[in-house]
Amino acid sequence: MALFVSMKILLGITGSVSAYKAPWLVRDLRRAGHDVRVVMTPSARAFVAPLALEAVSQHPVIIDPYDPAIQEGGSWHVHLARWADVMLIAPCSATTVARLATGLCDTALMTVVASRPLDTPLLVAPAMDTDMWDQPSVQRNVAQLRSDGVFVIEPAEGELASGLIGKGRLPELETLLAAVYAHMHTGTAEHNETPIERSASTSLAGKRVVITAGPTHERIDAVRSIVNHATGTMGFALAAAAQQRGALVTLITGPTHLATPHGVARVDVVSAADMFAAVMNTTNHDVFIFSAAVADYTPTHPMDGKLKKTEQSSETMSLELTRTQDILATVGAAKQAHQRVVGFALEHDNVIGYAQDKLVRKNADMIVANKAGVADSGFGTGNNTITLITHHHEPRSYPPMSKRACAELILDALETL
Repeated sequence: MALFVSMKILLGITGSVSAYKAPWLVRDLRRAGHDVRVVMTPSARAFVAPLALEAVSQHPVIIDPYDPAIQEGGSWHVHLARWADVMLIAPCSATTVARLATGLCDTALMTVVASRPLDTPLLVAPAMDTDMWDQPSVQRNVAQLRSDGVFVIEPAEGELASGLIGKGRLPELETLLAAVYAHMHTGTAEHNETPIERSASTSLAGKRVVITAGPTHERIDAVRSIVNHATGTMGFALAAAAQQRGALVTLITGPTHLATPHGVARVDVVSAADMFAAVMNTTNHDVFIFSAAVADYTPTHPMDGKLKKTEQSSETMSLELTRTQDILATVGAAKQAHQRVVGFALEHDNVIGYAQDKLVRKNADMIVANKAGVADSGFGTGNNTITLITHHHEPRSYPPMSKRACAELILDALETL
């Protein structure tokens, strides 16, 4: 069973056409076990009925900061702000973006936001027409929010209420949920109630799951190797999350200093050949998640001793390399009907296109794609920015979040394959 943290979420709704989606967002958050309270700006009432939000949230909706029914000694906004584990404003209009950037407290929502403890995460999902989003003043205000530590969920691209096509749409509900979910795993737990277990069962319970992690080291000589910058953090997060869902996890890892997750069987390897051999010993397992950064090539003739510079007669040196065995393709080609295979694709460009091609070529069930060379993605960071590619769904892209949160999303998707 997977551990689940029940959060108290304050949802702010502002005057954007996409506010009509808010009841579904509240419904999904509550179905996930969270407590949700709603604060609206007056203009939001033109797009969504407060009564509908009260029905799905099971709490009164606050609009008027001076409503006698909500007063708590004149400090209702302070108490509500301290109640929340996470604050999410979705949709957030250009007007409210400006209010946030300047600290203007002329609505009930802004009064609560201005009262939040500084360690309470604030997430904002701007939604407006493309021309409004592109205005220098809006971009300046968004930059100010980011510098203030606000997590800005980028608007999506597509058809807008104006009929134009461009950037400005409120992201899909699953993207908003993922952003909130990320903060469940990145520092809000100290404000939460005691973690409880999900009541729903998980299809991974009792399954034998193989996860590869970390880099491989390809030996040049006794003291030198070809290596990469992988740390193993993503694979170890997957192993911990899968074990908590009841899976019997074998973690095959290249060199890393990370501690073994509780309840996980660990196999340490060094080279791509070592990792291939270790995986081939587990081909009767149920699930394979290949998150390791395995070298594509290895030195053909590694030396037993140290290669001395004085032994080289030239200012240059050629190193002959041989292609390593493709673990993902080998397992994918031999998989049986009950087995599931997940691979990773780290790319500099055409990320989704290359990942979709890899999904087919390697006969995988899912590819987790991410972009190299950018912040909060790939190697050497505690966060990742992923897109899930499968045969039966459009690519699902998520905002940057902790690698543990990414692991939960990957396993959620895996359980639906």
